[in-house]
Parts: sequence; structure tokens; C-alpha cells
Amino acid sequence: MEVHRDAWGIPHLRAGSPDELAHAQGRNAALDRAWQIEVERHRSQGTTAAFLGPGAVGWDRLARQARLDDTARRCFERLDDGTKAWVTAYVDGVNSGLAAGARRAPEFAAAALDPGQWRPWTPLGVWLSHHILFAGFPAKLWREEAARVLGPGAARLFATDGPAGSGSNGWLVTGDRTATGAPVIAGDPHRFIEDPGIYQQIHLNCPDYDVVGLAVPGVPGIAHFGHTGTVAWAITNAMADYQDLYDEQLRRRGTAVEALGPDGWRPAAVHTETIEVAGGDPVRIEVIETDRGPVVIGGPGAPRTISLRIPPRVSEDLGFATLPALLRATTVTDVDRAFDHWAEPVNVVQAADTEGGLLHRVAGRVPLRHHDNRLRVVPAWEPGHDWQGWHDPMPRAEVRGIAVMANQRGLAAPLGAEFAAPHRADRIRHLLDASHEWSAGDMAAVHTDTHLASAGPLLDLLSRLEDLGPDARRLRDRLLRWDRRMDAGSTDATAYAALRSAVVRRFAAHPVLAGLAEPPAYPEVFLPWLALAPRIAFALEHLLREDLLPGVDRAGLVRAALEDVAAESFGPWGEAHRLAPWQSLPGEADEEWPGLSGDHDCVLSTSSVPGVTDHSARGPAARYAWDLARREDSLWVVPFGASGVPGDAHHRDQLPLWLHGGLVPVITDWNQLTEERDDV
Repeated sequence: MEVHRDAWGIPHLRAGSPDELAHAQGRNAALDRAWQIEVERHRSQGTTAAFLGPGAVGWDRLARQARLDDTARRCFERLDDGTKAWVTAYVDGVNSGLAAGARRAPEFAAAALDPGQWRPWTPLGVWLSHHILFAGFPAKLWREEAARVLGPGAARLFATDGPAGSGSNGWLVTGDRTATGAPVIAGDPHRFIEDPGIYQQIHLNCPDYDVVGLAVPGVPGIAHFGHTGTVAWAITNAMADYQDLYDEQLRRRGTAVEALGPDGWRPAAVHTETIEVAGGDPVRIEVIETDRGPVVIGGPGAPRTISLRIPPRVSEDLGFATLPALLRATTVTDVDRAFDHWAEPVNVVQAADTEGGLLHRVAGRVPLRHHDNRLRVVPAWEPGHDWQGWHDPMPRAEVRGIAVMANQRGLAAPLGAEFAAPHRADRIRHLLDASHEWSAGDMAAVHTDTHLASAGPLLDLLSRLEDLGPDARRLRDRLLRWDRRMDAGSTDATAYAALRSAVVRRFAAHPVLAGLAEPPAYPEVFLPWLALAPRIAFALEHLLREDLLPGVDRAGLVRAALEDVAAESFGPWGEAHRLAPWQSLPGEADEEWPGLSGDHDCVLSTSSVPGVTDHSARGPAARYAWDLARREDSLWVVPFGASGVPGDAHHRDQLPLWLHGGLVPVITDWNQLTEERDDV
């Protein structure tokens, strides 16, 4: 194998066959991202508390009770022989480089952790652990609580089709709207920003294919964003609902456990496991699985017991056969066929090729079942809540001029319950409609747009307020003149954010919502979905637009919030709205992360939680612009850099570009690369 690097340290790997290349990719992940992928391996196994301490027990409990590692093993065993050999070659590459990679990574010594051994199914486990909470099944727990306190209509009350949590943007511009006459695909996946980043820029070359794209360290191939030279593809989260929660009734019969289903009491699988905890006592847990799925809340004798049903556990198929097929794709038809085998997560896919082919479809596996399953926890013992096969065919649409995917209600509407607000999708389309001469390089202007359409309902209420004190009147008038752009240097953006947070806090303190202030006694890992202030923040636009809470004077609440903050002084938005990436080990105590433009409903979706914090933990985990005229004119960037090793020259060298919308050239000419000796 050969390893080459460009000026940004991005790995370009060349080998004699697909399996040799998979080995090279695994070895490179181990050398460049050893700490990152080892943390992910432990997360998939539920063994992180053994070196991260008591704070990691909640995740480990979920990973074990949800049977992530066992599901990965079952899915691996069901792979076709060719895909199984390809994944195994990747794992062999990881194992060959992990010891050397760990010697480069200071986190191993800091955590007193030795690198371990990857098993053939570990990449599938890593994928599952990344996405088990991606579809947001704990939101069903919130709907249950809201309905209990406020009545059945509360699900609509807290609909996130108001300001939703951040999602991903993607758009396809056809050749009749570009300067070259060939399509451009661009976008940015929005996820929790992790240090190192979840996406790795990579170039994979062997006699069978030559592909550039964004890989997930620990997983072979390029699943989400890739360009083979003749065809390119990208995805966003479809916001489909494909994971179900069941209320269970369990009873013990000696050492056995039984669960009540529609046909009576049936045996449940049960065993115990021990979570080792650094700096704490071991935690012994009971792992139970009913005919519906693994129990993730409660158990025999608990006030409430809930099981989780997910497609890969049922079908023993995670869709990994799609990955090598994508690498071999040369046309949109090839990409389309590859995604026919995809499972989880459920995505909206866009693709274009050099022959004029275009694709806009949903890919993944969504069960057919009762409508109530999508909305709430359903009783396991009642008939009618079982799965009746899969949605097939999945929705698709013709591409005319421009196709936009931004988690909005649209193509995937028949498959989901809640979607993102339409603001990002509408804004992207508005911006793209302004020109018929787009190039890949022009896409940065779309990536970084900061207009906040979701400010409308709050500003509308503000405009109708009278009889205000002088400070409140000045702030009202100031905000009504604001251009609604969440730029890092804008003090008006900070003033708006302060008012919005005050409104959220006023809502959260209202007696009508008092019953939701304390979350139920569910495992800690689910509590972010059950916290009242974030739920209000995400639904604020909806709450302000309609009079859905009896006894709540919306105008009076906004008036009180305005008076709360009217006398404050406001600095630039970027001083408050700072990057707050997730790190498995805390960084330097005095490290100050940079300020950001954007907000959760801007195209530049750098999400905070109004009423809780202005810091941004979610945002663009990468940006890309795939040019179908000339692949070498394509561009990309990640939040930090190509290397996961602290102190490496390429650990954070892309951060300044990422902050200001800059993009790095995609290099495909091997003569412009530097070959790296593999001496380890």
C-alpha cells in the first residue's frame, strides 16, 4: 500500500485491490485517529466507564442493555462473503496500526488505557453507537410526559416544526444552473461537533475505483459523502421514525423472566453483566430482551419498563453491503442500487453523474406498523403494534433545476412524525434561485448564510407591545430594525438571543408547565430529551405563533422578558456564541474556543440551547461542494483537521477556514502529493 498526503495532511491511500485498500484505510485510521476510534470501540461495547469513570456509566448501561455489540455481531455474520472479507480487511488494518497510533496519542497515557483488539464486527458496532440515538426515539418519552401533564394535544404543542434542533443541509444544482453546465452537489452535515471530528477527508484508490469523500473513522469506505470522478452523492437525515418503544409487563419465575405480549406470557432472554468503573465500584446490570426488543428502561418490579425495537436487531442487517458498492459506483443508477440495501440511519440521498443522471430519494429501512407507534410508547400486550414488513418502495422525487434537503417535511413526510422547520430549506432555495452561474467555489456563500427567519413570531409579538419603559422601548425598537442576521460581530444578534432566552425561561417558569419541570426517573442518558427548557426553546416559534397553552398570555410573557433584559449591555454575538466541542477527555482548562456566526435555524446552523446556553455544541461537522464537471474543482473542509493527534501540524489547521466559510481544494493528482513512508 501507499500513503500520500496533501498540504493539509489529508490521507490519499493507494493499494492493489479493494481488500488491500480496506486494510490500508483501517491502518490509516489507527495511526491518525487511534484515541478516537478506540473510544468509539469502547462505546459500542459499553466499556467506556472502565477508563472514563462514573460519568460514562449511563452510556455503557444503554449500550449493553440495547445489545449494540451483539447486534453488530449478528449483522456482520449475515453479510455476504465479499463484504465480510472487505470489513475484515479493514479491521486487520486497524489492529496492525493501533499500537503505533496509541504511542502517538497522549490521551492513552492520560487515561491509563492500553489499545485493545478490534473484532471483525467492531466497525458495525461503531456505526450503531453513533446512530442509536440519531433518530431520537427518546422524544416519544417526552410526548408521553407532555400528554400526561397537558393532555393529548401536547404533542402538537411542542412540535419541532417550529425551531427544530439542528439538522443537515444539502442541495443539488443541475447543469442548467451552473457555470460549467454540469451539476454541483453541496451541503454540510450538522452533528455534535467532536474533537477530533466525526468525518475524515480521505482519498481511496485501487484498480477498481478512485474515490474521494468523508469517511467515519472506525468504519470502512465512504458512506455519506463521496465523489468517484463520474458520480457524486450526499445525504441528510430524513427525520424518519423507525425505532419503537414498548411498555412491558415483566414477571420473574425463579431465575427466569417472562414478558406479557398479545398472546400471553412469553419467556424473555436475561443475563447479567458487570460494568467496570475507573475510580468507582463495579456496576452490575441485568440485560433483558423480550419478543419486542431489549429492555432499556426499568425491569421486573420497576415502576415502568420499556423495550426498544430497532430494524438492525430485527433484520440482522445494517446495510453495510452498500458501502463497497458505493465505492464502485460510476453512475447515478449504481448509487441508487447501492442505497436500495441501506438500513440505518434513514437518509435523504442526492446524487448526480457526468452522463446527466440525477437522484433524489429516501434510503433506509422503515417498518410498517400502527400510526401510534411513531408518536408514543405503545403497550406490548395489546395487539396491533407489531411490525408488518417494510416501507417499499421508498419515496423519491424528480430533480428540476434545484433540489434541497434540510430535514424539512417533504419527501420523507410519510415516514416521520416531526421534521425540521422549513426555514433552512426555503432560504437555501431562495439563495440558489439568485443565479444560473453557480460553481463549487460559490457554495461557501450558501454554507455561511446567517439569516434567521424563525425570529419572525417573537419580533411580531414585540412589534405589538405598547406602554413600555424607556429601556424596553429602546430595545424593542432596536430589534425591530435588526436585519435578522446572526453574525458573530452583531450586537443586535446578541440582544435578540438574550430576549429569546428570557422568553424561554419565562415559559419554563409558568405554572401551566410546572408538571414538566422535573423529568421522570428514567436513565440519565435520556434526560436531554426530557428537559423542559430545551423543549420550549426548540418549539418556541410554534408556542409564540399559536395560542395553545390556556392561561398563558403570550404578549404579557414577551413583555416581561423584554423588561428582564432591557437594561443589559450586549457585546458581539461571537463573544457569547462560542464553539463547545465534545471531547472524551477534557482539554486544557484555560482553552477558549472561538466565537461563531449562525444559529440553529440559519443555513449556518450552529446550534445553542436558548434559555440554557449560548455555546454551540452542534454545527457543520464538514462542508463539501462536489463538482461534476471537474472533480479537482471540488472543495471541502472539516472543523479541525486531518489528524486526531494533539500537537500534530494538521490537528486543527482547518479550524480558521471552517470558522469563516473557507474550503480546502480536493486534490486528486498524485503528482501534487507527498508520499509518506510507513515505518511503524
